[in-house]
Amino acid sequence: MDLSDINLLDKDRFTEGVPHEWFTHLRSNAPIYRHPEPDGGPGFWVFSKYDDVVAIGRDAKRFSSDQAKGGVVQIEDLPEQPEWDGGQLMLTMDPPAHTRHRRLVNRGFTPRMIGMLEKHIREITGRIIEEAIAKGDVDFVVDVASELPLQVIAELMGVPLEDRHKVFDWSNRMIGSEDPEYAVEQENVQQAQFEMFMYAQSLAASRRAEPREDIITKLLSADIDGDQLSEMDFNLFFMLLAVAGNETTRNAIAHGMNAFLEHPDQYRMLVAEPELMDNAIEEILRWASPVLYFRRNVTEDVDYKGHQLKAGQKVTIWYVSANRDEDVFEDPFRFDILRRPNEHVAFGGGGPHHCLGANLARMEMRLFFQELTQRVPHVEAIGEVSRLRSNFIGGIKHLPVRFTSRALSPA
Repeated sequence: MDLSDINLLDKDRFTEGVPHEWFTHLRSNAPIYRHPEPDGGPGFWVFSKYDDVVAIGRDAKRFSSDQAKGGVVQIEDLPEQPEWDGGQLMLTMDPPAHTRHRRLVNRGFTPRMIGMLEKHIREITGRIIEEAIAKGDVDFVVDVASELPLQVIAELMGVPLEDRHKVFDWSNRMIGSEDPEYAVEQENVQQAQFEMFMYAQSLAASRRAEPREDIITKLLSADIDGDQLSEMDFNLFFMLLAVAGNETTRNAIAHGMNAFLEHPDQYRMLVAEPELMDNAIEEILRWASPVLYFRRNVTEDVDYKGHQLKAGQKVTIWYVSANRDEDVFEDPFRFDILRRPNEHVAFGGGGPHHCLGANLARMEMRLFFQELTQRVPHVEAIGEVSRLRSNFIGGIKHLPVRFTSRALSPA
């Protein structure tokens, strides 16, 4: 393989699965690589090794997330970047603004606030799985994996259950996916944003009138050194939670199920030894890497390990490659729920932008696979997995499976 064979902008290639052979070649031959862009684009740096991904993700001073400098999502520079009057997504902030904003929203994500949800999330999970068992043959993504985070986000944000599919529709449209199955016009994306913001405002108004012991009320009442969330800040955080909290957890659960289908011995082990659950969740997260990369933007000239990075250049840090780094993970292409240690970077590898919802996602995944393995000792694939056309989100769109419940299994 030559470096010229690698094209990380080719989204069609990702529908076949993550091109791990490209990242393996990069880690071995060009761990810091200047990737070309078509049509005279400026190109971008690719960091594929674990230590570099972690180091750059933690260095907000030299590698910025700020939307004005290019943001974190698109590699290609778009002619129009979204602008929200009076607010900014926390994901596209740098310290100290990011630090202040995160301190405010952390109030809603304390262990106590998350722990209050566990019993109810377990009930939701059990109901979703029982409905799937009753059907027998299901599309695991549509019928199961998408329902859990959707209902949890609805619970978390105080969205009535009957409105949860509005959130699902808005988040799908706003992802602006270039997958033909989900593709929408830019006008439709903006309409979805408008509808979600209006909904968020009505929700905020009802909580101000009748405060509850929930995350929305905590966010609206948070006050640190005189700082409070503005109306647009709240709208944008609602949008971030609805999109990020829905997409990533759904895909992690779907990848976990697909990994167990491909490695049935691991599923049998988990059924037999439920005490391995926490370990299994960490391996699923490493294996899945639901967010494949984030972009950063160089703020000043940097000599990084002998490579001259210039101010204004684009940098991409590939979590999906770091989580297969041979120097960190023994036999990294083996799915192994006994793996220890397992310091994966599925949540970003620390630093200011470490995933705010990491503990919530872990709890959702743990409860899901606990309830599943207790009820369903055997799962089999009955069709081909269908993957999202994206080089940013490691998504599974469809996964046809058959559940055999414990009640129906042989003695």
